[in-house]
Amino acid sequence: MKIKNFAMLAGVAGLLAACGGSSKIVEPADLNDQRVFFGFNSSEISDEARDNLLGQSLYMKNHKDVKIQIAGNCDERGSTEYNLALGARRANAAKEVLVRDGVESNRISTISYGKERPLVQGTGESVWKWNRNATTTVK
Repeated sequence: MKIKNFAMLAGVAGLLAACGGSSKIVEPADLNDQRVFFGFNSSEISDEARDNLLGQSLYMKNHKDVKIQIAGNCDERGSTEYNLALGARRANAAKEVLVRDGVESNRISTISYGKERPLVQGTGESVWKWNRNATTTVK
């Protein structure tokens, strides 16, 4: 009987640990220039990006009058057309996280700048990784 109770308590403790205790979701003080970053040729939302976006969602839920624009950006590689499409996918992927978390879709617009507005000038992965982002701006 004691072993069964111990096993059940251990299972409950594991479940509680998996459900949250160490959340990295933090509401930012301001949404302007909040950025999430992407891998090369990807619009997949990483865990770190999701935590950032969920923090932005929390801000928007606490500030019902705020509307934002999410701009998708790319590094300099690839054609203009390819990067505009990839930037749009990045902006929409970020928007989707906010909408799924309960933010009204009509409060979020998206735009793609492709490779036209690099955050950091130069070439090489140490520069390109910063230019693959979705940037939030309050409208």
